[in-house]
Parts: sequence; structure tokens; C-alpha cells
Amino acid sequence: MKSSFARPCIERLRPYVPGEQPKISGLIKLNTNENPYPPSPKVLAAIRRELDERLRLYPDPTSDRLRARIAAAYGFRLDQVIAGNGSDDILTLCLRAFVDDGAFVQFPRPTYSLYPVLTQIQNGKTREIPFDDDFALDPAAFDARASLTLVVHPNAPTGTPLPQDFLRELARRLKGVLVVDEAYADFANENALALARKARNVLVTRSFSKSFSLAGMRLGFAVGDAALVEALFKVKDSYNLDRLAQTAGVAALSDMPYHRRCVARVVRTRERLRRELERRGWRVVPSQANFLLVRPPGRPAGQWLGALKIRRILVRWFDQPETRDFLRITMGTDRQMDRFLSVVDDLG
Repeated sequence: MKSSFARPCIERLRPYVPGEQPKISGLIKLNTNENPYPPSPKVLAAIRRELDERLRLYPDPTSDRLRARIAAAYGFRLDQVIAGNGSDDILTLCLRAFVDDGAFVQFPRPTYSLYPVLTQIQNGKTREIPFDDDFALDPAAFDARASLTLVVHPNAPTGTPLPQDFLRELARRLKGVLVVDEAYADFANENALALARKARNVLVTRSFSKSFSLAGMRLGFAVGDAALVEALFKVKDSYNLDRLAQTAGVAALSDMPYHRRCVARVVRTRERLRRELERRGWRVVPSQANFLLVRPPGRPAGQWLGALKIRRILVRWFDQPETRDFLRITMGTDRQMDRFLSVVDDLG
């Protein structure tokens, strides 16, 4: 007799494991790529104004006000924008819309570990393209027949950017849809928005979690060809974005000077930490994200993970062949990073 009512692909599924969210206070949390600085004061004020009897009403099902603000901020038409419950929601919609049962989805390895989970939920097949030793990719290594190709720019967990020439060539080769996941692009030197304006098969996803300090609101969006966006609208949940999240997004985009200042602070901290760790003999993978992937000296990375946690500092370790020797360190405040470096010196 069947032991479970779940679909066979769900029974086989290894679910996505988020970074540790501690239940105690006082830890320095450098493990989940959250922004160390608060959202714009305009966001907090806008949310407070929204806390009234209107919460009994459903939110706008298509987030038109937020989408119009996104369109204006990033140079797209309204029909080229969809908003979602975090960019993970958008990625789920892409699997629903573009991947048939048994079709295959391709992505690099290592990359965002949610991709194989979403593919298996859809009962799709995965194809992984390895990075070379310098975490670079060859567009010729990707299969043009894939229904959906997912790449992160800058990549997670490495922080390495994908050159624009690579993305253009990859989009040209593919017969299916290319999704450029730009959760960390605000910390990078370049982005793929221009490609999304021109190419019929390209979507760019963005998140408000990292650079806008709104991870707790679960807010993201995608931009690209209107026909691709229309397909996503057909498969989205009826009210996929609540009233407070829509309000927060509009307010965040109305205070871009604050956003740019926060991004600049994180980038300065990233570069300072890179220099300090390299001076101490750590290998640091060149990053354009809000984190660094680093190989510590002297002891295995897994041991460093435990030793740092004992000292009340959380970082991330991915126990996979390509990343087992590395730790991923999210940028905190300068004071937090000073504490991290002090502990590193004590442990070293």
C-alpha cells in the first residue's frame, strides 16, 4: 500500500533549507545576506499610515501602483512588470508558466539551492553546468533546448558577476526562457536590465530583501517582454502581494537617495573586509554582492563555522564539493565586522 498521498516527485524531494534564523538575541548574524541597516524611514512611516480598518479589504490583486513605480524607476512599461511575494514567488511562477511535466531546467553549480527544489516540485528535470576554477561560465556549455535557464547575477553563493557579453550570448543561443536572478545586482557594477528590454526570451528578477532592507516584507518583481510577463500573470495566486508589502515597495522606491547610501556603505564594508581577510591569508573570491565567499586558512571551513558560532557569530557553510572549503560571510555593520575580525584573530 502506498505510504504517502504525496506525488512521487514530492516524496523524493529534498526541501530547500534556509539559513539559520536564531531564536536567541545577541548573535552577530552574518549568514542570510540580510541588510544590516534599517529600511528607509519613509517605508516605516508609510506602513504605519496603512495600519487602519483598510486591512479588512483585499489588496490590489495586480499591485498596479507598485508596478507603475517599478516601471518608472527601471525604464519599463507597466505591462512588462509583475510583482510578487519575494523574488522566490516570481521564480515559482516561472516554473509554472514555462516548464512542462518532464521538461528540463538548467542552471550553474554551485548556485541558489532553491532552483533544483522548484524544478522537482514541477516534476521537471535538472541539468547543472559547472563553473570553472575561477567561477566563470561558458555559454556554449548550456543546452539551447532547455525550457528554462536560471542564472544568478552576481551568483550566489560565490558573489561573482556574470559578464554582459556572456548573458547576451546565452540569451541568443537559447530557444527557451532565460531568467537572470538579480537579487544582489544593486551591489554590482552592471545589470541585465537593458537585455531584458531587448530580448524576447529574457526576464530579470529583483528583490527588495537585500539592498532595500525589506527581507521581512517578502517583496520582489520581474521585468521583461510583455508576453513573458502575461504568462506569469496567468499562473500567479489571486492576491500574491499583501497591502503592506505593496505600500512598502512604493515608499522604498520613492527614497532612492537613502537606498544608494545604504548600498554604498555595504560595498565599502565588503571591500574593507576583503582586504583585511586577504592580509590574513584567507582566499577571497571576487564578489559584487553583499557577501564574500572565503576559504579560511589553518583548519577546515566546517570547523571555523562551529568555532565562530561558539563566539556568537553566525556565517554560512555549504557542504557541497565545490563549496566545502569555503564560508559565506554576509556584510554587517562596520562594528560587527570589526568584531568578526577580532574573533578571527583570536581563533587564528
